[in-house]
Amino acid sequence: VKCLNSCRTVIDDSRQVGQPAEIFVGKMFKLEVWETLLMSMRIGEVAEFWCDDIHTGLYPIVSKGMRLIAEGKDPLEGQRHMCGMGNLFHYHSTGFSDLDELMKNPQPLIFIMELLQVGDPMSYHRESWMMEKDEKLTTVPLLHMQGNALVRQRQFREAASKYKEAVLLLKTVQSREMPGDVDYISLGRMIVPLQLNYCQCLLELEEYYEVVEVTTELLHKHKDCVKAYYKRAKAHAAVWNEKEARQDFNMVAQLDITLASLVRKELKLLSERMKEKYWEEKEQFWNKLERKGSRPDDEEEGEGGDEAADEGTIRETRVESSKTEGKDWQQMLRLVMILQKEGNFLIKEKQFQEASEKFGEALEYVEFLQKKVLPSTTQG
Repeated sequence: VKCLNSCRTVIDDSRQVGQPAEIFVGKMFKLEVWETLLMSMRIGEVAEFWCDDIHTGLYPIVSKGMRLIAEGKDPLEGQRHMCGMGNLFHYHSTGFSDLDELMKNPQPLIFIMELLQVGDPMSYHRESWMMEKDEKLTTVPLLHMQGNALVRQRQFREAASKYKEAVLLLKTVQSREMPGDVDYISLGRMIVPLQLNYCQCLLELEEYYEVVEVTTELLHKHKDCVKAYYKRAKAHAAVWNEKEARQDFNMVAQLDITLASLVRKELKLLSERMKEKYWEEKEQFWNKLERKGSRPDDEEEGEGGDEAADEGTIRETRVESSKTEGKDWQQMLRLVMILQKEGNFLIKEKQFQEASEKFGEALEYVEFLQKKVLPSTTQG
């Protein structure tokens, strides 16, 4: 489409954008005269039409949207929830000086059009804004079935897209209902299984933080949704949020006693994974200490000097004790924290004797620091 004013000065030309304009007939396009013109043409035909200012008064609004799309922007960006004319009056400008002038002084326009293709109504993917309420509700179960089929083929990302599209359709319909009404509540219940399926796909894709976000939103509206608690627990466990995972698993057991055995298995698995994580962190730390302890004496002294310079007054301490030998005060503090964490973990596992040994070892370091390090800092 090319638009010219009465002096044949080009205002817009879709060929310069590189993408032809699309019009869906019968969907109340702002410039209704275009539908009439296009319906009079044959495929491949190029025609020129002169239209008076009565039929082209809204062209500046149409042109603004086309220009924003050509720039890769949302044509509705920044608009309030009102009609196009209402937004125009609210902001007093289209954002383009030539279009503002055309709004102030309407004039006849010339449209040169080429009809490239006429599509079948069912040959393209219909956007949600093009669908009526009944059509949206009919499309939702089809998307649900397509998502399920993709899951069976283990195409989880494509399946998640189908479930998400179905959720958006239902939310669009729900937004037009009165909160608390029967239809509003019914639509909310229809959304739940689709969101749960969406979250299951995200778990398979290891997108755990989005699972937490979606299930938390779901539980805000449906506080007794067992599956939402379970999926959120799995996501928390995957990202090492032990406390949150245990809380959600316990909620699953409280809401559905038949799942108690499953919860016990999940909690046991969580404990084993957390234990492995603790031991792995401990091993990494001890390896780091061993590498540092194997450095030459002059290198250690140089590092001690740097630490003393950074801290100002604290001097590196060496003693003959087998536990403290070769460790400076910073390493001992880190060990205290690690031993305390290991002791807390062992208490949860009801291994009280081992926990007591961990706490005792941590106290030895604390006592050494109090007797040897703190007095030296006070004197300094």
